[in-house]
Amino acid sequence: MRYGSHVKTKRVRMSRADRERQMLDVAEEVFAEQGYGAVSMEEIAVRVGVSKPMLYEYFGSKEGLLLSTIARARSELGEATARAVGEAESAEDKLYSGYLAYFRFNEAHRRSWLVLLQEPVLGGAAGEIEAIRRQQTDLIISQMEPLAPDRPRRALEAYAEIIVGACERLALWRTRNPDVTVEDAARHMMDLTWNGLAPPNG
Repeated sequence: MRYGSHVKTKRVRMSRADRERQMLDVAEEVFAEQGYGAVSMEEIAVRVGVSKPMLYEYFGSKEGLLLSTIARARSELGEATARAVGEAESAEDKLYSGYLAYFRFNEAHRRSWLVLLQEPVLGGAAGEIEAIRRQQTDLIISQMEPLAPDRPRRALEAYAEIIVGACERLALWRTRNPDVTVEDAARHMMDLTWNGLAPPNG
């Protein structure tokens, strides 16, 4: 049997979940390249290969798209750090593993993550970024409580805020010092925090 050019090739349709993931991947990349303010929905739609109305159908607005990229990052970072801490055994290993997971996630999303940290406050985006920080402080507090059972909760909250801020600043510092590995960054955080958190004679 001869097949002519009139035979149509069956097009495989992308599922909604896969399409949304693709849109978020492209949006994250474009926001990282140009910054949120300089990017148009039309440009993102062209890069994805969909119509602009479809992009609006999924996310409602450019800010909605940004919020969705941040929400996804929060979910992925939360899973990565919680899993790393859960798989470690000793308290020291848990702390180091948590730091390492944070910096590895930061490395994997290096450009886009740092753009978000340095962008001017953008309405609802500021709240989403703060939610990521709260997620990490809650995890850190849960790991510090067994190490320092006599410390007031307010003190542990303060320590966790300091650690999260230090991790963000260290991530930014690594962009100016590319020879610093994620392992180096995790060790620097351990040098700063472990001695102060370790039990006496630990």
